Amino acid sequence: MFFEPPPALEEDASAAPPGLPIWYAPPADQAGTMTLTGLELARTPNVVVTLPSITAYRAGCLLNVEVAMRRHTLSADDYRALQMSVFPVMVPGVTSGRPLPDTLLRFGVRFADGTKATTVGQRFERLNIPREEPPGPRLSWLLGGMSMRSGGEDAGIVTPVGLWLWPLPPREPFELALEWPAGGMELGFTSLDGSAIGSAADRSAPHWPQQP
Repeated sequence: MFFEPPPALEEDASAAPPGLPIWYAPPADQAGTMTLTGLELARTPNVVVTLPSITAYRAGCLLNVEVAMRRHTLSADDYRALQMSVFPVMVPGVTSGRPLPDTLLRFGVRFADGTKATTVGQRFERLNIPREEPPGPRLSWLLGGMSMRSGGEDAGIVTPVGLWLWPLPPREPFELALEWPAGGMELGFTSLDGSAIGSAADRSAPHWPQQP
């Protein structure tokens, strides 16, 4: 036999990556409560960004954003570049001390007292996530994929974007910020209901309640 199975590898218990901290992503052992919003955050001839729903947990809330885009009048190269710029890891030039690149899609939140958090400058290497709990608030961009939809080439594509806001926002109105120069979107703010999010979080529950 020329091609033989490889030898068995020794198990390395230390090789398992550490779990994600609660301030970085929603808890896997809890069922969040979804509240529908149906909000349109921004619109251009080629792109529409919406916030169909928010999923609330005891520790924070997941803003379920959707980015829909179509080629329309764009060239094939420009349309492809626009699709890629939805993913922050594909956008070069995001460095300290330099202006943000126009291709960077940016989200942020701002509370009534002026406190804010944005997605700018985040790193996506799981092994390099700081383990110490940072001061809140924090808005984490969760990497996802494209959502399959029906229709032809002109129907466009939809990319879901999960924004994890930790901890829960105050139970009062706050703002969600969006800016995307390459997508033709200037800085804009949309008001969100922190009280409704908090009420939904009160109804969240663990998947496997502890037995008495």
